[in-house]
Parts: sequence; C-alpha cells; structure tokens
Amino acid sequence: MLGPARVIDHLINTARTFIFDTGLAPAAAAAALAGLRLLRRDPVRPSIARDTARELHARLAAAGLDTPPPRACVLSVRAENAGTAVGWAAACRDAGIAVGCFRPPSVPDGISRLRLSTHADLTPRDIDQIADVLIETTPR
Repeated sequence: MLGPARVIDHLINTARTFIFDTGLAPAAAAAALAGLRLLRRDPVRPSIARDTARELHARLAAAGLDTPPPRACVLSVRAENAGTAVGWAAACRDAGIAVGCFRPPSVPDGISRLRLSTHADLTPRDIDQIADVLIETTPR
C-alpha cells in the first residue's frame, strides 16, 4: 500500500475487507441481493442464459473455432498464443463485442483464450452478431 502510515494503519485495522476475507463490500452485497430478487421474479433466466451459451457454442464450433461445450454461461475460445489472443480480443472490441482475454501468467502457457459470458437478455440477433464478429475476426 502507498500512502501516509497513519492512513494505511487506519485502513488495515478498520476496513472490513482487510479484516475479514468474507466481508463483502456493501455494494457487492447489494448487487447480490438485487440478483436474488431478480431470480425470484424470473426463475427461468439461468436456463435461458445456459441455452444461449449452448447456441453460441454450436455456431462457433461449426465455424471451426476451438471451444469446449459450456457447462454454464461462460464460453472459452482457444487462441494460438498470447499475442494472437490479445489481437483477437482487440479486433472483437473494435467491432463492438467485449470479450475477456486470458493469457499467461493468468493461465498456463499454451492455453490463451477468449472468454465470453452469456446472459438471458441476449436476443437471437445479438447471438448472430457475436458469432459473426468472432468468426470474421478469427486470426488466420
């Protein structure tokens, strides 16, 4: 930590996230509560999100992209190497699609990937756009 010793000492001894590893910040707790309320109102949302992930996976796999079947709402698409993953993620972002980019040191060498998270609000048109962008920007 950087700062005056008095401020650092105060934060270490009074900030819940420093004292308790399980102490959520109020904003995180409020977001979790809002999510639970949403699920109570619309309990099919998780299954819709999983169906969306499976549909997107099918499109990407059919185009020859190396993507394992999703177990939930996150898709992982393998890139040849870290540099390729970074460039591919940037091309997707430039085309309006935000993807995660995982490369060493956050993953072992040789398994750099793009990560996509689906949700229940994606429309068929959204899925088409996401698939099209990933396929069109695939490094050759």
